[in-house]
Amino acid sequence: MPNTVYRGVGPHIAYARRVARLTQADLARAAGIALGTLRKIERGERGVSDAVLDAIATALGTEPARLLPDRERPEDRLHQQMPELAAVLAEYEAPEDGPFRPLSALQEAVAAIVEQRLSAQYARIAHTVPELLAELCRALHAVTVAEQPAVARLLVDACRAADAVAYKHGARDLSGRLLDLMRWAAGYSRDPLVDAAVAYVRTELHFGARTHAAGLRALERSIDRAPVAASPDAVAARGALHMRAAVLAGRAGDGTAANAHLDEARSLGDRVSEGVYQGTAFGPDSVRVHEVSVAVSLGDDHLDRALQLAREWKPPQSLPAERRSGFYIELGRAQLWAGHPDAAFEALKVARRIAPQHTRGHRWVKEDAATLRRLKRADAESLTHFAEWCHAGS
Repeated sequence: MPNTVYRGVGPHIAYARRVARLTQADLARAAGIALGTLRKIERGERGVSDAVLDAIATALGTEPARLLPDRERPEDRLHQQMPELAAVLAEYEAPEDGPFRPLSALQEAVAAIVEQRLSAQYARIAHTVPELLAELCRALHAVTVAEQPAVARLLVDACRAADAVAYKHGARDLSGRLLDLMRWAAGYSRDPLVDAAVAYVRTELHFGARTHAAGLRALERSIDRAPVAASPDAVAARGALHMRAAVLAGRAGDGTAANAHLDEARSLGDRVSEGVYQGTAFGPDSVRVHEVSVAVSLGDDHLDRALQLAREWKPPQSLPAERRSGFYIELGRAQLWAGHPDAAFEALKVARRIAPQHTRGHRWVKEDAATLRRLKRADAESLTHFAEWCHAGS
């Protein structure tokens, strides 16, 4: 795969280094690159590859996207990889023969990309996922029938990571094709828990199309087909579907159904420890995050409930970054609608600190930042910078 080279990042790196109170020698040492290389990068005499950018960002304790100039937004990496992704999606049922790593190595690679999804490192996913998907498709067709279920589960997880990038950056056609690949691969897994995970993700189609009532009906059928909640994984699978159904019901304006699904999710959440099951965070804390989401979706008289929940509880650091930032994005919308624009802006800034790539690409963040800017509340300069950062109004 060709390596992307970014230009114009030198001033951003130099600024972040000074803020971190590091010398050029300190940063070069921490990033594992030559001092002369760093000097040339900061002077703009050479570009930066993905690998070097990631190393520098890690050394600075920031996201690679924070070091890119505006013309090199994180979503640009997705667009650069779209031809490769499209090729994988066109031939997954009959891929060309080729090499693939042993199952243990593939498991390590997929575990890494799942962690990147949960921590909202979308730029890294976009760079590596096309080649990984192609490799997994080759493996699925080449391994023995006995090995296929394990490879199929990995393919579903990798597709989900790719879909997170595509969906959150508005590439809905690509997202839909990735969902088709997920459903196809799930058939090879012969695992009803994988089927439940795919049903959870496929609700994106209804969120995107705003067909929330239809999505709720489809998800309730998936709940009926889900495994009996006998094991922790099965409990989490059913609980995650109920969480998702509660949000769909909230978006559909059906408060009765939303509360019923929340009650089921809460009951199931109390039976397991908070954790990541089949790629989805579930447990008591995740259910609380969704309580806020449902209250915001229902709006009006329910906003006080969202604000009360936020006063009583904050998502712990142990929750995945993507979910924690989502909580503050929802809270920001509740604060804005409740007439507290300063508090809304503070919530959006917290979301950005937790997961900048997730926050920057979120449709609600763009909408709310644009609204706050029109209201001309909070610190004008900071709000202007934030709105420009997330391309509010674009």
